[in-house]
Amino acid sequence: MTTNQDRIIIFDTTLRDGEQSPGAALNIDEKLTIARQLSRLGVDVIEAGFPYSSPGDFEAVQKIAETVGVEGGPTICGLARTTRADIEAAGKALKPAAKARIHTFIATSDIHLAYKLKKTRAEVLAIAPEMVAYAKTFVDDVEFSPEDAGRSDPEFLYQVLEAAIAAGATTINIPDTVGYTTPAEFGALIRGIKENVPNIDQAIISVHGHNDLGLAVANFLEAVKNGARQLECTINGIGERAGNAALEELVMALHVRRQYFNPFFGRPPESEAPLTNIDTRQIYKTSRLVSNFTGMFVQPNKAIVGANAFAHESGIHQDGVLKNKLTYEIMDAQLIGLTDNQIVLGKLSGRHAFQTRLKELGFDISDEEVNKAFLKFKDLADKKKEITDWDLESIVNSEIQQPPELFRLELVQVSCGDRSRPTATVSIRTPSGEELTDAAIGTGPVDAVYRAINRVVNVPNDLIEFSVQSVTAGIDAIGEVTIRLRHEGRVYSGHAANTDIIVASAEAYMNALNRLYAALQSNAERLNSQSDRVSEVVAGS
Repeated sequence: MTTNQDRIIIFDTTLRDGEQSPGAALNIDEKLTIARQLSRLGVDVIEAGFPYSSPGDFEAVQKIAETVGVEGGPTICGLARTTRADIEAAGKALKPAAKARIHTFIATSDIHLAYKLKKTRAEVLAIAPEMVAYAKTFVDDVEFSPEDAGRSDPEFLYQVLEAAIAAGATTINIPDTVGYTTPAEFGALIRGIKENVPNIDQAIISVHGHNDLGLAVANFLEAVKNGARQLECTINGIGERAGNAALEELVMALHVRRQYFNPFFGRPPESEAPLTNIDTRQIYKTSRLVSNFTGMFVQPNKAIVGANAFAHESGIHQDGVLKNKLTYEIMDAQLIGLTDNQIVLGKLSGRHAFQTRLKELGFDISDEEVNKAFLKFKDLADKKKEITDWDLESIVNSEIQQPPELFRLELVQVSCGDRSRPTATVSIRTPSGEELTDAAIGTGPVDAVYRAINRVVNVPNDLIEFSVQSVTAGIDAIGEVTIRLRHEGRVYSGHAANTDIIVASAEAYMNALNRLYAALQSNAERLNSQSDRVSEVVAGS
């Protein structure tokens, strides 16, 4: 088999590990939209979810396998524990994909064996190859991960990996599950595997790592130097706790520093051949899409995709960049898809020009979605003289990427000032079609709006995050609002954009409440279904 040793395979786990970020839950349509964008980005493998974990995850993996996992598209992967039920669920969900992979895992560190699995080393050594072989009955491409490999005894790890490869594993993934290792240690771990697992040449070495100490990307690059050829990462580095290694940082490090990394791939230093299949011009758009869907704000100083990544405040820096960009910039912003903030459309522009520009920006959306976005564009064009590409992107992201509109905001009106008490009036159409109006007083206009909405919707929640950012410069800029609510331990995010921050705040809040309400409905339906099944059993006994 070919092990693609001449380049790096990018394995994106945004839809699986990334979604485990608190508050980052995605619905099926959102997952499908992100999967399509990941395909345009050029990722080699999309880990679409954990099919056994829930009916929703099973359906999402199945739909992504059907629509994105087409011939010529990326490999679609599903996660499974080393149990027959997990593996069978993954196999069924992945069946429609042209290229499918089952990723199965079991812990190998003594601390996990003793306290989580309550199994002996001998038991794990027997389970791993047995379940890899079972996964091979569903797909040809099987990935095996020894969970917490970074804290496992190396000699035992070598034995488990050898057995997994002998059973048919085509990729061996080495996870730094708790983000504990340093670059030198992680590089040595990969080197030790290459030197001590006799059949390692029959599999690709992959790495997965968390960013608890801020070392995930550095660890991965050291792993590459020592033979790792697949990197498991997420957009914006989202994921459990401090997140995962960030895809955009890894890809751009390998791109910008090709001369340094080329020799590790047997290439001459001056080779210009890319080290990944990623279309770097899609990076910024993908980052924004994931940020908007998950409600996870990208910090301004975030490498590659942060708002300040290509900004220069210092006069010395500004002077140098004006004379020659290379004085303070190691890459061109256009490489990641950032274009000049150029005016592209105005209020006299028609639907065809609008749709054409969206296609030029890389948006592949339905006619119905174009119509929704176009109405928002015309409304914005009446308020804002200059419409930029960033404005268009914000419109599309905020208008077509919303949860089902169970409650709909019909009106929001506020009164505030330094000599008055902030008061808000809202009108909301309920799922039954009834329009209700109420008012409330708050500590500020947004607080008043949220109190008024809560009086109508009446779904208990705690607002745990509220952030506002400007899309472009100027007094008439679109403001994007991201919020997060907590209800019974679960977090729900909302996002909206408008030239009026109060309106954007209200729409973002309604967005999050609709997600929360939809989840409550789904839980109620599931409980009713379970109750009906119990009643049928009792009646038949």
